[in-house]
This record gives sequence, C-alpha cells and structure tokens, in this order.
Amino acid sequence: MSDKDDGNLFEELQKKLQGVLPPGAKVMGVHPSFPTGESDESEEDVVEERPEDEETLRRIRDFNLKPKDIRDHLNRFVIKQYDAKKVLSVAICDHYNHIRQCLENPRLTEQDYAKQNILLLGPTGVGKTYLMRNIARYIGVPFVKADATKFSETGYVGSDVEDLVRDLVKAANGNVELAQYGIVYIDEIDKIASSGSMSGGKDVSGRGVQINLLKLMEDTEVNLFSPNDIMGQMQAMMGGGRGKKPNRRSINTRHILFIVSGAFDQLAEKIKKRVDQASIGFAASVSSEEDLFSYLQQAATRDFIDYGFEPEFIGRIPVRVGCESLKPDDLAAILTSSEGSLLKQYRRDFKGYGIDFEITPEAITEIAGQAYEEKTGARGLMTVLERIFRNYKFELPSTAIKSFEVTTDMIAAPEDALTKLIVDHKHLMTEVWRGDLEAFADAFESEYGFRLTFTDGAADVLIEIAAEQDRTLRTICDDQFKDFPHALNIIARNTGRSAFTITDETARNPDKDISEWVVASFKEAEQLGNGGDEGSDSNDSVDEDRPGVT
Repeated sequence: MSDKDDGNLFEELQKKLQGVLPPGAKVMGVHPSFPTGESDESEEDVVEERPEDEETLRRIRDFNLKPKDIRDHLNRFVIKQYDAKKVLSVAICDHYNHIRQCLENPRLTEQDYAKQNILLLGPTGVGKTYLMRNIARYIGVPFVKADATKFSETGYVGSDVEDLVRDLVKAANGNVELAQYGIVYIDEIDKIASSGSMSGGKDVSGRGVQINLLKLMEDTEVNLFSPNDIMGQMQAMMGGGRGKKPNRRSINTRHILFIVSGAFDQLAEKIKKRVDQASIGFAASVSSEEDLFSYLQQAATRDFIDYGFEPEFIGRIPVRVGCESLKPDDLAAILTSSEGSLLKQYRRDFKGYGIDFEITPEAITEIAGQAYEEKTGARGLMTVLERIFRNYKFELPSTAIKSFEVTTDMIAAPEDALTKLIVDHKHLMTEVWRGDLEAFADAFESEYGFRLTFTDGAADVLIEIAAEQDRTLRTICDDQFKDFPHALNIIARNTGRSAFTITDETARNPDKDISEWVVASFKEAEQLGNGGDEGSDSNDSVDEDRPGVT
C-alpha cells in the first residue's frame, strides 16, 4: 500500500471516528505518510516471543512425529474411530512434514502442493472435535473452532470467514509466525450446502460462504484487521512508531490446515438408497439408525456436489473420512478408559468438598445404556450423569457424608437413594452443625469484637430451625443475630462486656432478649454511676467496629 493510500485511509478513518469521539477531540498519532526514521526493509511483527512459542516453532521446524505416534496419542482420549485416527494421523504428518521441508528449502514453497484439508463425517458426539483439539494440543499449534452457520457471504450479517484466521492469530497470542502453522476447524459444514439442486432455487448465502472459504483454503493473504474494525485499522496504521517496525498487516494461509465436519445425515440417507438399489436381491437393507452413518464411508465427490457443495470447494478437501456411531459398550469404555472421562471430572467436583465416590461395573453399564438412548453420542453421558448427580452435588457438601457408592439402584431412583444416604448418616451431623456454629462465632468475633458462646439448647434450637427451613446453619445465624452488632456495642459501652452466652431462649427469640439486655445495661451503668448513654444521642455515633472491652 502506498503512502498516498495510507493517507487516504487515515483521513477516512478520522471522519468515521468523528461520531464516536467527543467534540473537539482529535486522533493522535503519526500520519502513515510521515517519515518516522525506521527501516522499511521488513514488515514483521514486533512480538515479544514467549518461551513456549519458540519451543513450538522449534518443534514445527524439526517435526519428526510418525502417524502411529499421533494415533497412539489419540487412543488415550478418543474411543473407537479407528479409521478416522489413521486418516488424520497420516494427513497431519504429511502436512507438517511438508512445512518442515519448506522451511529447510524455501524453494519448495514455490512449487504446487495439494494441501490435505480434511472432511470429517459422522453423527454428533462421536469425537470429531475432540480428535482435532487433541491433535493440535499434542503438536502445540494454535487451534480455533467455529460453526459454519455463523458465517455469511458479506460479513454484514454474521461473521466474515476471514475472522477465522484472525481468531487463529489471537489464539497464538498475536504471534503471526506461529499462527500461520495453526489448525482451523469448522463444524456443521453440511449446513451451508446450497439447496439449489434440491429445491430448484439458488442458495446465494451458502454458495457465497463456500467460495469465501475456498479462498482461505488456498494460498491467500488475509488482512489481520477487519474492514469493519475501525479501531483495529487505526492500530494497524499507528503501530509503527519511532524506533519500531510497523505491525504486520496480513497472514498467509498457505500452511494453515483446514478441517471441516458435519453430521451429513441426509447425505447418508441418499447414499443408502443408492447402495441399496445397486444391491437389490443380493443383500438385505439395513435400516437401523446407528448403521445409517456407516454409508458415509462410501461417499463420493459426486454425492457431495449433488448435496449442494461447489465442485471447487469439495475439491479442496481431498481427505475425507466417516466416523462411526458409538454403541453402549463404546460409551462405557469412554467412562472407564478415556483420559478425558467425565467420571474423572465428577470425581474432581466432589473432591472439592472432600467427598469421594465409587461406582460399580453394573452402574457403568446402566449409565452407558441410558446415554445411548439419548442419541447424542458421548454428549449423552453428560446428560445422564448430571441427572444422577445434580442433587448429590447440592446436598452432600452441607452434610458429614464423605463417601458414597453409585449402584444401579441409585441410578434407578437417585432421589430415594440420596434421602436414605442422608438419613443413614444423620448421627454424624451434630458434629458438622457444631462446627458451623463455632465458625459463625469465630467470624462474628473477628468482625465485631464480641465472643458468642452457644449452649447445647441454643444449638438444638438453631439446628431445628435450619432443618425446618432447609437452610444452612450459617444463614440462619446471620438472620437471627443480624441486629446484635449494634446492640452489643451499646452494652459494651455501658458495661464493658465483650462475651455473651446465647441460650435456647435467645436463639428462639433473639430480638426480645437483645432488647432486654440493652435495657439492663443502662440500669447497670446507672448503678455503677457511669451515667450510661441515656438521654443522649451518643448511641447513633457508636463505632460498631471498635472491639469491646473485656
């Protein structure tokens, strides 16, 4: 961009900002055409590289992973999907080996190279996103995920597809060099298939998004600052100050790997019809829903074009693999074998309250069966586990219970099992409640300077109130004794007392007793000849934070 173009853009942005800035305010900074004294030899970013970024770049430059290394890593997190793991492992290694070779020999960059962008097909919840997220984490490259439905052709409604690349730079903490080797993952790609071939019309938006994505998948430069981001444009122009290099304004997508995915359930049905028609008289038709997605393994380029994808777009995604539906046994294996198991998450949640739980093999099987009925893949596990554990998370932290067991009986009737668990451990609650009262007394003394001692009768009354109202003992005490600080300050001034005993009568009717205490303190002060505070306005100016006199 010439100095003249920069100047015109600078003036245009100033005009746009007139409606934003206060009257009379000016945009301060160096005009792009004004010489700043820095060299124009390079437009690289001045980025303070973090040690981990430099390590990642080193690993990319020295990439030496084998496909089985990636496959074995994925096996730790994702159950099943053997074909997908194999295909992804090979494509990822080929891609980053090519990057390493280009870095070793820049001349290779000038040669044509068919980038192995990937299309993952299969039902929801089978691990498509999880596969790619773990690959990116393993290699260490930036990773961004978005749904194709959020994009529009123009960007005025929805997001611009180029925002994906800008988000990749953000994921790399502004390190453009690292971002240019990242991975972009776009889900629900089947939702932007043009409906023209099916309805006879023309889906301009879907086709437009495909064309814009096609540009990104090829070797293109993306402006790091969105045209609709005025402040970003200002930063781009003013980033080059005296003694600094100008900010880099674009990123090349040559080495960014694009992965798209979708359920493609309608496509699976079309392929099924085609395959069944070709096999009439030779094989029985398979109609079960879980086997429907297996037909996606037989998807051909013509199927995608007929489905509504532009030939140029689907041609830029040469690596395609179908993911398998998950059966109950697979879901059980996810709970017991996967390093990202939801059971581990729930154990950590309960561990935060000092609570452990055990789960029987039969319970694992039952949970997997119920999750399978949800028809949402591994996501169904979260639905079932949350339904089982929801009230346990709510109730148990306020009890003395430190362990429990998950059985098939508990899964069948979680509320009944929880009630029985609490009743069976009710004898342990006295110690917990006493501890709550002691904690309240300590907090009260720390904040107000008065020591409260609760008799056994007072404790029984407060515990009974807490049980009847289904509230914690701490909230009951906060409510029952909310007027005590001011009243005790008056008593302390009159008598010097700083310690008070809470009896069952006081706990039952605190307002009555505290009023009597205050009246008695004036009488005591009068008898001692202190004159008290009677007839004066000194009560209103008492410093409630002043510790009482012992």
